[in-house]
Amino acid sequence: MRIVILRLGHRIQRDQRITTHVALTARAMGAEGMLLDSDDSGIEKSLQEAGTSWGGSFYVKRITSWKSEIKKWKDAGGKVIHLTMYGINLPDAIPEITADALMIVVGAEKVPPELYGLADWNVGVGNQPHSEVAALAITLDRLQAASGKDALKTQFLPGGERKIIPHRAGKEVISIIK
Repeated sequence: MRIVILRLGHRIQRDQRITTHVALTARAMGAEGMLLDSDDSGIEKSLQEAGTSWGGSFYVKRITSWKSEIKKWKDAGGKVIHLTMYGINLPDAIPEITADALMIVVGAEKVPPELYGLADWNVGVGNQPHSEVAALAITLDRLQAASGKDALKTQFLPGGERKIIPHRAGKEVISIIK
């Protein structure tokens, strides 16, 4: 399953840390990239550094029109999930979500009302206000589990400079010689 995140409404001065965390969460849990509705090169730089250090091919692409990106995605056969506390609860939505290509919209500020009509699914994680990072992580975990994958065990292709060796106690990071 292809998964792309659309980060909508990113405000450079206010949302840089949260948007970076949205991207890092998406990357770590199996999404292929993020479309960023902003002209913030700092996010791209942070994710390039993560890829250099830890491997993988996650991308950040700056866009100018979220509506045209959704239209292109849907015209190519993809489906759109909008994460919102007002949507149907995630466990109820999961059985309906059977697309091979998913775009998950994660808003920063109040999203335009028309997004609710453009999305194939408006999905709530708990139907209470909380972090969009948490909502994305839970959604990606549940989507991957429904397709038989474990998002928490995502392994990246060779290419990173470092690798974590899981341990019950302590920590171990090895350097990979290129």
